[in-house]
Amino acid sequence: RVPLVESGGDSVQAGGSLRLSCQAPGYTYNWSMGWFRQTPGNEREAVAVVEPDGRTKYAEFAQGRFTISKDNVKDVLFLQMDHLTPEDSGMYYCVADQALVATMTATFFDHWGQGTQVTVSA
Repeated sequence: RVPLVESGGDSVQAGGSLRLSCQAPGYTYNWSMGWFRQTPGNEREAVAVVEPDGRTKYAEFAQGRFTISKDNVKDVLFLQMDHLTPEDSGMYYCVADQALVATMTATFFDHWGQGTQVTVSA
């Protein structure tokens, strides 16, 4: 399959916002998709997932600050991140799996992008 390609990572100050995008041709319509991140010294962790029917799930740290969405026409997955803190710094990955119900575990997703770096300074 065509690889997932993330973009939108940048360096911002605490309190700022970023919008990550993932080009996902052929994935968005009937695949579960999501965002994971790996922060320094930690394993990869789920940020948010969206199932084919549009249902979303968020990690506790993302609730109220991050919003996952997708454009099924343009085949793009988004992650809007607001009120960023230095603890949000890390590599953010777009993921996909051909399943109707998604779990918030890294091993569940078969397809991963290369990642986009987010750096939040105090």
